Amino acid sequence: MLGWAREFGKAGEPVAIVTGSSSGLGLWTCVCLAADGYRVVATMRNPDASGELLREAERAGVAGRIAVRRLDVTEPESIRAAVEAVLGDGGRIDLLVNNAGYAAGGFIEEVPPEAWREQMETNFIGTVAVTQAVLPAMRRQGSGTIANVGSISGRIGFPGFGPYASSKFAIEGFSECLRHEMAPFGVRVVLLEPSSYRTPIWRKGWERMYSRPGSAYEQALQSVLRYTQRTAENAPDARDAALAIVRALRVRSSRLRYPIGRGARLTLIGKALLPWRLMERLIASTLR
Repeated sequence: MLGWAREFGKAGEPVAIVTGSSSGLGLWTCVCLAADGYRVVATMRNPDASGELLREAERAGVAGRIAVRRLDVTEPESIRAAVEAVLGDGGRIDLLVNNAGYAAGGFIEEVPPEAWREQMETNFIGTVAVTQAVLPAMRRQGSGTIANVGSISGRIGFPGFGPYASSKFAIEGFSECLRHEMAPFGVRVVLLEPSSYRTPIWRKGWERMYSRPGSAYEQALQSVLRYTQRTAENAPDARDAALAIVRALRVRSSRLRYPIGRGARLTLIGKALLPWRLMERLIASTLR
């Protein structure tokens, strides 16, 4: 049991599942959704890592609206068990936020195939698997929202982050197809495209940078890392992104995509309007 099963029956108390909730954007999305009136199931691979989430929830006065449950997006059994537990307690799921993921990088020649597989397995296949698990309930309800956390990197590729960008580009196509398929059943699909925020994903990404000794890409990779570190240090807090996500979810519009964060819209407008050669030069200039 999740600890607040009796509360699910209350009118106006929608139920949300958020994946990857132990830190960063997932953590703050849980807190902000709880403050916005949701009963939140915060899922993560290791529930023992929920300390920061629970402290922030307590500080925000919403600890009683958040329950922690184990869910590893790469383990089908843990997905099934988590979704069945939520449905068993409350009978419905109103919102799924597919947030779990990490960033792997390195120049494409030097990133081993297994690293590509692991990146896609978590960021893309994991999103697909959790979505598949909740769709039957939403379809029967005739309502619900699937919110996929993509990235500005799912619209514009950046050197040194091929695996991550590829996984986020895949989320873009998946979300478009899913939106078409679920519209007749009253299930809404939205795609959130954050730019850079201060989250642990960048620190973890630096730990997953692949490079060979004596690499021909060493200088370029160091430029990428310096740029990424500067961007991460100057980026807004993840709480700001979570608040923007909650605002986007409140809006009952026909939009699929919601670019979020500093420079996100301007970057996308630039890609749409500028000649590609100029875009390449602008990206190259950031790495000098």
